[in-house]
Amino acid sequence: MWWRKRKIEGAVVSDAWLVVGLGNPGTKYETTRHNVGQMALDVLAARAETRFASHRSNARVAEGRVRPGGPKLVLAKSNGFMNTSGGPVSALSRYFDIPASHTIVLHDDLDLPFDTVKVKQGGGHGGHNGLRDIAKALDTPEFLRVRIGIGRPPGQQDAADYVLKPFASSEREVLAVLLEDAADAAEMLTTDGLLATQQKFHGRAK
Repeated sequence: MWWRKRKIEGAVVSDAWLVVGLGNPGTKYETTRHNVGQMALDVLAARAETRFASHRSNARVAEGRVRPGGPKLVLAKSNGFMNTSGGPVSALSRYFDIPASHTIVLHDDLDLPFDTVKVKQGGGHGGHNGLRDIAKALDTPEFLRVRIGIGRPPGQQDAADYVLKPFASSEREVLAVLLEDAADAAEMLTTDGLLATQQKFHGRAK
């Protein structure tokens, strides 16, 4: 196989990482707030100089390394809607033999201000249907998450409507930096681990 494996306390752990960008399929949704995870995944794919192709798991997959000798990345976008993300993620986990501990999910987060990135492992889904479905399909919530802040909707706007709207033109310059930060966080998780990544991103003043 193209990826190495190493032993940790008697268990065999793949040196490959499954990195999933959440979103909804089609041009109608590709620039919406709910798809910010897939936008950040595109940044990683560009860094690794790789392209997405259809995979039998009902997902588009790109494989590569961001730098020579770096960890192997399996980048994935489900072909289905957000709330059915679990099936493709579980299928890819089995196909590439990558455990939840080496699975990173990039997703939008209403509870974080826009232009904020935080990382965590495990925990609840906070009402996010994509996370809920992945935890159910993997039979564990203990995957890593890159939380990309999109902020709360203004006024009385419904959250479900808000996440399905494109970013405003006034937000796009900041959005470009936010996507780079999210890609940085995912990459750092694969090389430096959770604690170091949290220390970098959680302590940074905005």
